[in-house]
Amino acid sequence: MLRHLAIRDFVIVDRLELGFSPGFGALTGETGAGKSILIDALALALGDRADAGVVRAGSDKAEVAATFEIGGLPQVAAWLAANDFDGDDELLLRRVLDAGGRSRGYINGSPATAQQLREVGEFLVDIHGQHAHQSLLRADAQRALLDSHAGLTAGAQQVATSYRLWRDAASALKLAASGTEALEREREQLEWQVRELATLAFAEDEWTGLELEHNRLAHAASLIEGAQFALDVLSDGEATCSSQLDRVATRVAGLASYDPDLQEVSGLLGSAQAELAEAVSTLRRYAGRVDLDPARLAEVERRMEAVLACARKYRAQPAELPGLLAGWQARLETLNESADLDALAARVEGLHAEYLRHARELSAGRQRVAGEMAAAVSALMQKLALASGRFEVGLLALAEGSVYGLEQVEFRVGGLAGLEAKPLAKVASGGELSRISLAIQVLTSRSASVPTLIFDEVDVGIGGGVAEIVGRLLRELGGERQVLCVTHLPQVAARAEWQWQVSKATRDGATLSSIEPLDDEQRVREIARMLGGVEVTDITLEHARELLRSTPENARK
Repeated sequence: MLRHLAIRDFVIVDRLELGFSPGFGALTGETGAGKSILIDALALALGDRADAGVVRAGSDKAEVAATFEIGGLPQVAAWLAANDFDGDDELLLRRVLDAGGRSRGYINGSPATAQQLREVGEFLVDIHGQHAHQSLLRADAQRALLDSHAGLTAGAQQVATSYRLWRDAASALKLAASGTEALEREREQLEWQVRELATLAFAEDEWTGLELEHNRLAHAASLIEGAQFALDVLSDGEATCSSQLDRVATRVAGLASYDPDLQEVSGLLGSAQAELAEAVSTLRRYAGRVDLDPARLAEVERRMEAVLACARKYRAQPAELPGLLAGWQARLETLNESADLDALAARVEGLHAEYLRHARELSAGRQRVAGEMAAAVSALMQKLALASGRFEVGLLALAEGSVYGLEQVEFRVGGLAGLEAKPLAKVASGGELSRISLAIQVLTSRSASVPTLIFDEVDVGIGGGVAEIVGRLLRELGGERQVLCVTHLPQVAARAEWQWQVSKATRDGATLSSIEPLDDEQRVREIARMLGGVEVTDITLEHARELLRSTPENARK
């Protein structure tokens, strides 16, 4: 679960460090104080899209670091090991964003990409945004919710992959059937080109060797003459370098016995003698190997001309010819496969069968869970003052399969505006939609494996006795997971086990936001403010105390 969050120069927060507790906590404060900034900062550490606009005005960078306790999460340890990150019982995610929009991420101190932060973050935190009820009206969001709740996300991805493979093969078959004549002409031309380059048998590194050998053969006479001249000067002629160096070395060695300062010079001359002898030996071997070979020179020139002719013909450099051959061979293989319409048709049929197999498995899983999910959401709706409503998960069969499977997922509600169940978007008002969305989020959170759940003003549009029920639901959820709720409802905040207050103030001409943990008396005043507005009276204070006392869990403290 989330243990610690450090924020620096993020929006209107200069420096902030928070320690988190287990259970259900509430984050409250006046409108505009920056309650959602905490959620946005955590989302940045979890790999959310980086926007330079979140860097506090006048600062060169924003930084967020989140520490998680992961001792009971083997899937996180496995992910860290698979991605070569160090890990123990704690995990530190850090994100730094500069004013120019460049961001850097770190996992346990090692550099990490935003994608890697997102991947590991999916094991740690589930954030339910305040606009979740709006996305709930989209068919894709409904389908994703059902698949996630049923544990079918991987199966849905497999169906999508199988569908695309099948449709790509079907398109290739259609193209091959309609363009047989053009494809045949291309295939014949490629066969001729491949045959010509294959006959040339030109290797990838051959051209460099040919150039070197041609250079040597073309200048063989000069090389032989130069080698012999060097040998004459160094050792074979009269008054050679070798003999003169020997005399100098002998003379200096004798003088060194009189003055030790000449020992170093004597040593250097000895080294020069050895190196000169090695150079002479190497020159003798080279001179014995180099020979005039007009026949071989002509052979190399013919080979180079043949290669150059092919290169000019295909408008390429000689060294590029092997790559051209490999590309043509691959294309020819594809065309040969396309020319076999029966084989293509068989492949399409096989891929279609594979798609149907995966899609039917996905459909079976959806059908198995749809009824359970409908019953569970309906039960939660009863608690949220929607006693007449019932939730249904419709699975509408498609005439042909799609990338998402063999059916369309449709959330329906009955009993709110007539007995017949209708699509969610057509029957639910704003307040009803908020409650239904909250019921779905609570249900899916219970089935999720992440240890930390965050609800960012998901209780918008809810009030009165329903708000108290929402608080009770979140408190129950806090018994299983770590839950943090950003809320403006005193009934929800009163159910929390711990509470923080967000406030905004001006310091040194800058507007800054801060978060403070509240003790029991401070909680009374904050809930009184939430009940009565800016003016806190004795009546609202007593009402706040009564609200806290009416929460059995808090009353036992």
